[in-house]
Parts: sequence; structure tokens; C-alpha cells
Amino acid sequence: MAQARSIRKKTLGSYPHTMVVFSITLALLVVGLFGTLLISGYKISNLVKESIEMQVYLERGLPETQLLRLQQDFASKPYIAYKGNQPQVRFLSKEEGAKELIDQTGEDFQQFLGDNPLRDAYILRINADYADSVQLGRIVQELKKQDGVFEVQYVQSLIDSINQNLRRFSLVLLGFAVVLTVVVVILINNTIKLALFSQRFLIRSMQLVGATSAFIQWPFLRRATWQGVASGVLSGLLLWGLLQYAALNVPEIQLFLDQRLLLVLFVVMVALGASIGFFSSYRAVKKYLRLSLDDLY
Repeated sequence: MAQARSIRKKTLGSYPHTMVVFSITLALLVVGLFGTLLISGYKISNLVKESIEMQVYLERGLPETQLLRLQQDFASKPYIAYKGNQPQVRFLSKEEGAKELIDQTGEDFQQFLGDNPLRDAYILRINADYADSVQLGRIVQELKKQDGVFEVQYVQSLIDSINQNLRRFSLVLLGFAVVLTVVVVILINNTIKLALFSQRFLIRSMQLVGATSAFIQWPFLRRATWQGVASGVLSGLLLWGLLQYAALNVPEIQLFLDQRLLLVLFVVMVALGASIGFFSSYRAVKKYLRLSLDDLY
């Protein structure tokens, strides 16, 4: 039994993998958590942008058929935001507009004006991809050409301020993401190098008996790649479990998560673990292949 255990220890590429997988899993989990934060930030920015409304005021006395046609035209535009399958186009009659204004100001302006000067309008919510000053300006010009449209308004200063703040926030998050990725790559690389340290004399022994570099490297590369894949899958499952637990306690968190992007994140975590494991193992074995016997001690 002792002899069999000794032989297993000396098998090429058979360094202990539990510690390596555990360390890589924790490192990738940190990447996954920060990736989830980036996805949430992206989702929140889209929700903020799509909460911006554009008011399309209409000519007076439009017939019902033309109002319906305008609504259908607006709903078919590619720049209209959707909530589920519903285009975010809402009709606001001048009576409803007057009621909202009275509720906000606390004064009935119709009493001293003797009439309701407001116009019927359509309230449009714009897709986040079009929520910048240049594209919104083009949308305004396009809408003004519609028959029955009197005026188009939106709060440009608010949109510029939102876009500027979101851009700064995105740059800060991106900077942290780059730093975090570099740190994780270094941690995984050092973990694999330390694991391979115990195999340095076996690598030299294989060289002395005439084994080629490719023959020596292959078991290490294969093992490190599979360790990276296993770590990526484990970290993905842990992240999924944490998100499910968070969603059970705070259901609103689902609003800030994109399932498609989360799936992409899981794939990236697995690919990152496999690629870092492969290249870290390649560099470490290459290093020990080049060292002299004195440097191995």
C-alpha cells in the first residue's frame, strides 16, 4: 500500500488538485460577483434611460381614426422602449393633462382662463440605445414631420446630466474590473506555480531519461485546463446559488439582473478558468524545464 501511494505521488502531473481547484474557484467567484455588479449597473442605466419621457403634442381636433393611426405609427418605431411585449406609448388627453397639472400645482388654471389651453399628447419612452442628445434630436425632427404633430418636447438638460453621470460611473466600474481581473490572473497563476513546485524534480528526471518537452508538458496542461474548467463551473454554481438566495429575500433584485448576460458571464468564468489554468501551467513547466539542477533547490 505504501509503495502504491509512493508511485501515485510520482506520476507526472499528479500534484494535489483540491487546493488548486478551491483557490481558483474563489478567485473566479470574485470575478463573477463583480461581473454581476457590472450587469446590474448596465441594467440600472438602461432602466434610468428608459424612464425618460418624450412628449408629442398634437394638433387640435384630430379625429379618432388619426389618433389611432398615430399611436400605431409611434409604437412601430425602433426607438420606442418596450415593457414585456408592450410598446411604451401612452395617450394623454388634454383633460387628463389638466387634471395632473392641477394636482401638482394645487390651482385650477381653467377657472381664471375660462378654457383648457392644453393639447392632447402622446407620451413616448425611448429605448436606452437611443437615449443620447444626437439620436434624440433626430427622433424629434422625424416626429415633427408626422401629420397631426404640433410640437415635440423632452428635457434635454436632464438627459445630458444622466448620460454624463452614467458614463463616469461606467468608467469607474470598468477600471475596477480591469484591476480585479489582473489580480485574479496573478493569484491563479501563482497558485498553479506553487502546485507545480512539488513536481520540479520529476520534470528534471523525465528530461534526463530523454522525454521531450511536449511529452512532459501535456499532462500538466491537460490537468490545469480541466481544473480551470471545474473551478469555473463550481464558481458559476456558487454564484447562481447566491443570486437565488438573494432573490428569495429581495425579489426586486430580479429587476436589475439580465439572465442572458448572466449566462454569458458563466461561460466567461469557465473560459477564463480554463485559459488561465492552461497558460499558467505552460509558463510554470516551461520555467522548470529551463532551470539548471542547482536552481531547482
